[in-house]
Amino acid sequence: MQNNSGNTLLALLTGAAIGAGIGILYAPEKGEKTRKKIRKKAKKTSDDLSSRLSHAKDELTKTANAKKVDFEHKLDETISNMSYKADDIISALETKLADLKKKNADLHK
Repeated sequence: MQNNSGNTLLALLTGAAIGAGIGILYAPEKGEKTRKKIRKKAKKTSDDLSSRLSHAKDELTKTANAKKVDFEHKLDETISNMSYKADDIISALETKLADLKKKNADLHK
């Protein structure tokens, strides 16, 4: 997504610059009117860029939040699975310890 946004932004800026240049070269109007048109076009381009950047930011935020929720869910599952495995390991170790204590008690007799 970020690469597409960068390409879109570059294309938009390039198009605006080319359009402004062509407009100046072929403008049949006086300089004051041409400058007003350029300012108006620059303002419109700036507003469009702001809108696109705001939209991209919102989309990125949505994606990041979704990934965060997914990560937290997977982390909870992993911790839960590890907890069950830890319980199994502890039980196995307790059984081994009981067996060793029994064998040790038998050896002391």
